[in-house]
Amino acid sequence: MNLSRRSLLGAFGAFAVSAGLPSLGQSAPAMRIGVIGAGWMGGTVGRLWVQAGHEVMFSSRNPDELVAMTQRLGARASSGTPAEAAAYGSILLFAVPYDALPQLGRDLSRAIRDKIVLDACNPAPGNENPLSREAHQNGVGETSAKYLPKTRLVRAFSAVDASAIEASAGRQSGKLGVPIASDDSTALKAAAALVVDAGCDPVVAGKLAAAKRFQRGGPGFRANTTAPSLRQLLALPDEA
Repeated sequence: MNLSRRSLLGAFGAFAVSAGLPSLGQSAPAMRIGVIGAGWMGGTVGRLWVQAGHEVMFSSRNPDELVAMTQRLGARASSGTPAEAAAYGSILLFAVPYDALPQLGRDLSRAIRDKIVLDACNPAPGNENPLSREAHQNGVGETSAKYLPKTRLVRAFSAVDASAIEASAGRQSGKLGVPIASDDSTALKAAAALVVDAGCDPVVAGKLAAAKRFQRGGPGFRANTTAPSLRQLLALPDEA
């Protein structure tokens, strides 16, 4: 799937207009994004989104610990609880331990309903609890959708390292390929635009079932490579 920056921005702009949201531009802070879990992944991606012009609320169970970081990032960054970030964001990034998803899905159900949710969460390696077994058997993407119901879920930023994202954002070429998958085509385009704004190249794998190809144990997991190489690993057609 050929997703240039111009086509991504145009598609996301159409989504934003239809949803009553600001249109996405290269300089205007078009989106309010809630980051649920401001650790290594959530903190890195959220910071890059702030630098790209988005307004981002970072959250954790101890939001006071995030104040110094958000002050360094400036007025477009803020901190809060997961409930506050879920209510704040038009789009949400979940980057928390996988075992936390069922409870978060219950606690935040009203705030996250009908929102685009980027799911970067992975079951821990070697974890044989019932949730991990379910995710491994049924697919992490489809399991996440079960525990975050009535959201427009996209698997995104789940198969790459935060350090690789940060390195990619500093390069002009050879950008990191980030695999994404969703059953919602508009949410997929929105996620792809945000991958671009994090300094990476989106690689659309298909629907949520296709996310098995880049979950732990799949050929795309932690490949940390360019988009053309990732397409080969995922057996996707070359970009037109």
